[in-house]
Amino acid sequence: MLFRVDFASPQPLGDQIAASVRRAIAEGTVSPGDRLPAARTLADSLGVNVHTVLRGYQRLREEGLIELRRGRGAVVVDDTAARGRATLQLRVRELVELARELGLSEEEVVGMVRRGLG
Repeated sequence: MLFRVDFASPQPLGDQIAASVRRAIAEGTVSPGDRLPAARTLADSLGVNVHTVLRGYQRLREEGLIELRRGRGAVVVDDTAARGRATLQLRVRELVELARELGLSEEEVVGMVRRGLG
C-alpha cells in the first residue's frame, strides 16, 4: 500500500494518512484481515510523528474501517460493507473539497445532501 503525505497541504497529515488507507480499501488493494504498517514504522518512513499516524488510524477505527488490536496493530475489518463505507467516505471528502472551492456554506451543502436523500 502506498502512503503519501503532502506537507504543504492544508489537510492535516493524520487525515491524509487515513485517506490513503480509505482509498486502498475502496479500490480493493487491501482486503479484510490485512494488517496496516505499524504506526512507528509508518511514521519513520513518512517523516512524521507516530501520534500523527495514530490519529489517522483512530479516525479509520471510528469510521468502522479498521480495528486496533493490542499486539496485532491495525487490521482492516472483515466486513463486506467496509469497502462501500470507504468509497462513500472518499466521495464525501471530495464533495466537501469541491464545496469549499465553490465557496458554498455548510448549510448549503447539507441542504443539497438532504434534498438528494429525499
